[in-house]
Amino acid sequence: MVSRVRAAMRVDVCSIYLVDERRGDYVLVATDGLLSECVGRVRLGAGAGLVGLVAASAEPVNLAEASLHPAFRYIEETGEAPFNGFVGVPIVLSRRVLGVLIGQRRARLAFSENEVSLMVTLAAQLAGLVAQIEIEEYLGDHGGEAAAEYVVLKGSEGARGIAVGTAVTLRSPGGLRRVPDRAVADPEREIEQFKAAVEAELADLAQMREDLADALSATDLALFDAYTLILRSNSLVGDVCQHIRSGNWAPGALREVVHNHVRTFESMADPYLRGRAADILDLGERLLLRLQPQEPEQRHYPPRVVLVGEEITVSDLARVPSSRLAGLVSVTGTAASHVALLARGLNVPAVFGVANLPVNRLEGLEIAVDGYGGRVCISPTPTLREEYLRLEQEERDLSRELQGMRNQPAVTLDGHRVSLHANTALLADVAAARHSGAEGIGLFRSEMHFAARDRFPGEEDQVAVYRQVLRAFANRPVSLRTLDIGGDKSLPYFPIREANPYLGWRGVRVTLDHPEIFLTQLRAMLRAGKSHSEYRILLPMITRLDEFEEASVLLNRARRELAHRAEPHGSPRLGIMVEVPSVALQIEEYARRVDALSIGTNDLTQYLFAADRTNERVAHLYDGLHPALLYLIRHVVEGARKYGRQVTVCGELAGDPAASLLLVGLGVDGLSMSHSSITKVKWTLRSFRRDRAQALAREALAMSGPGTVRELLNHELEAAGLGGLVRAGR
Repeated sequence: MVSRVRAAMRVDVCSIYLVDERRGDYVLVATDGLLSECVGRVRLGAGAGLVGLVAASAEPVNLAEASLHPAFRYIEETGEAPFNGFVGVPIVLSRRVLGVLIGQRRARLAFSENEVSLMVTLAAQLAGLVAQIEIEEYLGDHGGEAAAEYVVLKGSEGARGIAVGTAVTLRSPGGLRRVPDRAVADPEREIEQFKAAVEAELADLAQMREDLADALSATDLALFDAYTLILRSNSLVGDVCQHIRSGNWAPGALREVVHNHVRTFESMADPYLRGRAADILDLGERLLLRLQPQEPEQRHYPPRVVLVGEEITVSDLARVPSSRLAGLVSVTGTAASHVALLARGLNVPAVFGVANLPVNRLEGLEIAVDGYGGRVCISPTPTLREEYLRLEQEERDLSRELQGMRNQPAVTLDGHRVSLHANTALLADVAAARHSGAEGIGLFRSEMHFAARDRFPGEEDQVAVYRQVLRAFANRPVSLRTLDIGGDKSLPYFPIREANPYLGWRGVRVTLDHPEIFLTQLRAMLRAGKSHSEYRILLPMITRLDEFEEASVLLNRARRELAHRAEPHGSPRLGIMVEVPSVALQIEEYARRVDALSIGTNDLTQYLFAADRTNERVAHLYDGLHPALLYLIRHVVEGARKYGRQVTVCGELAGDPAASLLLVGLGVDGLSMSHSSITKVKWTLRSFRRDRAQALAREALAMSGPGTVRELLNHELEAAGLGGLVRAGR
């Protein structure tokens, strides 16, 4: 690094000092131009010398004659006497100063603005690599043996829980990516071989389902049915066959089709839909292995396995005996992936998105997985290990206690009932929601049905899907959300590319511009609900009153068209998603007109703080417990109440046990969440009086930031004996 920077900058010396957090000082780790024997030996205390000045200020220091500066400290053993010009820039990652990059030259001349800018650029690019090197060197020093120190890496929550186990690493995926195009002489024979591979995979999926039958509930096992549906759909298999007939061999055709599908799903804003990309890629890799068979890898699985990889697939998870699987840790992945859903079904904690995870160095090391805080502890000390094991036992006790909560109503100690619903997208999710004790479907994401196809689904096709959803919760509340695409959540056959997708053409803006698509969906929803009295249609991304009014006109038109066809249909209530501040601030105008209001806290938080929650640089600004968001929710509730409208909340905040208490205190009538969160939220609400929740809400509104709100709620849960639900702050 220093040699390349020295050459690029055309300086006489380039050096890097890195912080030694254990000793609190800065050590010279590399130099090109100073005496090599001083590397690793020269240290500067925090704040000492020009290095300390750069680190403390986290800003560049540019000097024509370094020795004249008051902070200058001469270090004889480095041989730096001949050098005068000095530039030092901090190496910063996520607000943490990792070290200092230094350039020196003999001439008594300050560096130009362009030269300083180049140094800042180089230091910014070095930051991630330096963080990775720190971890690699630590692991290399200890070689898997017990150490006095440990490493903690941060990711995101995939499945909640605590576990300690032995790392088993996976080979990096990517076989499909390396498949070339190749002409095929006999396309029909190639298609026959491909279809045979599909049938073999279907049989294997059925076997995996059977192997996990004792460990998973029937609803979690339905996720394997989703894989089966993908393989039986014409969208994947038919497209591959078409590419083969166009002249490409089966592996090349498979690569092209799978990557087209993957790109489509990865471009979507909705985390749930984005998570489907991994499912498609997993199936593609499995089919490739059948088309190009290799000797199966024999793995030894220790009693407590923490599966570690660049990416973990459903197939990887299914290969580990469920009795031995303790946790999952992955560089990629989201809480909305099928792997995360299965992990939650198996009660296996998972942490995804660990950017600096040194996968190739972890085999056989002991790892603690904290699925609440999204943390991974490598080689925990004996004291830490005992604490993690204690928390793990608490988890088991909590699971046993929650099992009896499934069929209980969510009623506070003073008799106030709160409706708990589930968010779903796949038919498999609907079955899981029923099993979890949900009282209804608070949000059915209809776009998943659109995304799984190679063209817009017709009216009959949509009727069949919505009818299954409504029948699963007969005579109970169900909310069907109209097509929510646009921006970076496009369909494979309807791509939308924009410079600023979150502020672009999305949600109801798209469907209002395409009434031919919208009317088909509205007619299908009306027909599906012909015998269902408790359902509503929700409009996503409403930002102006005229958008709601236009949608209402189209809904009435759809009703007239069905009446003209003498087609029986239902009478759903029409509601909106409150997802942007403009709607929340004008809530009384909407409450006068709509039948239902559902606050989408994910998007509302994102737009309120102008922070993309999927962007690691600003994710810390995205916090649903910020008093500003709580004020907005209270404003919506109070405005809706003037017109007798109930308010529900759907989004991650509704599934947070501590936050659910606050939402009830703010006056929210119902909560909709992932089915895996329902029993935890139910337990929380059944442990408090409503007036106590209201008092907590008043306290939270008077606070200045989300950190103190979280502390308040966690303390309250601990005091009520619900400490097992409090992990994120630990």
